[in-house]
Amino acid sequence: MKYRTLGYSGAYVSPICLGTQQFGRWVDEKGAHEILNVFTEQGGNFLDSADCYPIYLPDGNEGGQVSEIIIGRWLKLYAKRDDFIIATKFSAPMGKGPNSEGLSRKHIVKAVEQSLKRLGTDYIDLYQAHDDYLNVPMEEIHRTLDDLVTRGLVRYIGCSNFPAWRLMKSLGLCAKHNYVSYVTVQGKYNLLDRIEYEREMMDLCQEEKIGMLPYVPLAKGFLTGKYHRYAPKTQSLRADDVSKLYNSDKSWKVLQLIRDIADRNAMSCTKVALAWLLQRPAVISPVVGVNSVEQLKETLGAIDVSLPIEDIAKLNRC
Repeated sequence: MKYRTLGYSGAYVSPICLGTQQFGRWVDEKGAHEILNVFTEQGGNFLDSADCYPIYLPDGNEGGQVSEIIIGRWLKLYAKRDDFIIATKFSAPMGKGPNSEGLSRKHIVKAVEQSLKRLGTDYIDLYQAHDDYLNVPMEEIHRTLDDLVTRGLVRYIGCSNFPAWRLMKSLGLCAKHNYVSYVTVQGKYNLLDRIEYEREMMDLCQEEKIGMLPYVPLAKGFLTGKYHRYAPKTQSLRADDVSKLYNSDKSWKVLQLIRDIADRNAMSCTKVALAWLLQRPAVISPVVGVNSVEQLKETLGAIDVSLPIEDIAKLNRC
């Protein structure tokens, strides 16, 4: 496996990041451990979680904490901690109190302490602000994150769901005060969700050498090709979400193009969609969640795919 640098840092990560939002919701602990074991056997070393994962549980519980706990137990049973780049996120609501969410110093310090406990580790490789909070002074945010790195609790920092102007402003503040700054940004990016990243963030990431970690890279499973426009409703855990977000003429047209390219190159739609993403500017490692070992192997197969130039051009124009 050919590893990639984590933004402008010196750390190396696998080209596919294993997303773990499903752990504890659609994937039980035994299944999660099987997926993690196969991922590492295939050379994967990059895991992404969040203190709020899984966001919703079937029993009405608002979720949270379980994903990190499952990863922590797996690390203790099967893995050598230093072999992995473990990323997690903070800032989402973790309780009912006014200080149970956000980017205040009070919340960040408590959040990192709790995540370290659940993960069973004494440091987090990539600690990411899950969402932006305009009500918190930016200097408070970055002074706190810089302190965490200085204390050795965190190695690198990243952000998620930030607009380009806020990311640029934070980089300027960190340069001014010599604070540790973001090396990555997570954002929604796939062949159907392109404007948000490509309009401004893509150029910023290239210029500042910020690594892009796309989430929902397969558009909640739509781009895998398992959905058909005029067929009966697909039995899928995300079928309702997919119908709301991607049931449009444009989406079906893009999916048909992916199917054509997949057929012509004797590969799956999943591999085509991810192979396209892996060659996009500043993209390091798409964050892909899977529900089974079979899905994982299909996903990892995209790493070695090299699409013909003419097919890449068609996908770029779609």
